[in-house]
Amino acid sequence: MLFPSRRTALALAALCLPLAAFAQAAPWPSKPITLVVGSAPGGSNDTFARALGKRLQDALGQTVLVENKAAGGGVIANAYIAKAPPDGYALVVLSSTFTTGAAIRTNLQYDAIKSFKPVAMLAKGPLLVTVAANSPYKTIAELVAGAKANPGKLNYGTSGAGSINHFATELFVDAADIKVTHVPYKGMGPATNDLLGGQIEILVASAPSILSQIKNGRVRALAVTTPVRSPVAPELPSLEQAGYKGSAAELWWGVLAPAGTPQPIVDKLNTEINKIVQSADMKDFFLREGAEPAPMKPAEYEAFIAAEIDRWKKVAKAADIKPE
Repeated sequence: MLFPSRRTALALAALCLPLAAFAQAAPWPSKPITLVVGSAPGGSNDTFARALGKRLQDALGQTVLVENKAAGGGVIANAYIAKAPPDGYALVVLSSTFTTGAAIRTNLQYDAIKSFKPVAMLAKGPLLVTVAANSPYKTIAELVAGAKANPGKLNYGTSGAGSINHFATELFVDAADIKVTHVPYKGMGPATNDLLGGQIEILVASAPSILSQIKNGRVRALAVTTPVRSPVAPELPSLEQAGYKGSAAELWWGVLAPAGTPQPIVDKLNTEINKIVQSADMKDFFLREGAEPAPMKPAEYEAFIAAEIDRWKKVAKAADIKPE
């Protein structure tokens, strides 16, 4: 039996390497992409993921699926993506809660910075400072005056300890130098019901969760939490503009991939998603849902997430915000 010389074997191996690399370098995407959402169908994360998925499918020429992993307030979905193969076929669509959760929870199954590759920001939107329609407070100044006249007697609701609306309310409370009592709920639905029923006086809520109640006249909005007026509710002043400095807070939605996802795939996704969110029909869609496009490059989005986590850690320490 004849065996090739060592030099011949090395030469044959060198010839095979380009063939192996060629075989492995299948064009991306060559199979369906899954957008994982850490909430049930119907919420803003799910709604935005489905709108994005439909348009991304057209742009990439490949099927884009949406999979809901609703348990754990988004943590289960995030952990799933953190452990997924970094090949661009599994992504997570999430929101501001990702950073507020990372700021106060020490038992997460992932590192909010190291376990993910930021892909693209989708949109930003305001939270609205609201009261019931029959509330005596017609303006944000009247609400602050009422809280100062009755320290600790006004109740504010949130969708849970450590939620984005909890953090946003604490920023407002600190900036206005008022004392109010926190009442955490398991979601915005119960909190809104108690606002309407008079059990709580204040609710800082996302536009998607409260706009319908404002439009039907059951809830009155007094201000937005964005740094300046928002196109979502242009008639409302911002807290910052009303004189409550340091109170600005915004909701945001975006897409992350597992750490290690190749940069060319991330860049392609970012390019296509940025085109989508800036399209006329997507701008209209976002505005109806209480948001506006907020395209970013991957590096910019990565820096934004790190800064958000750092900011919320400081707020949590100052306001003694702890997870439930």
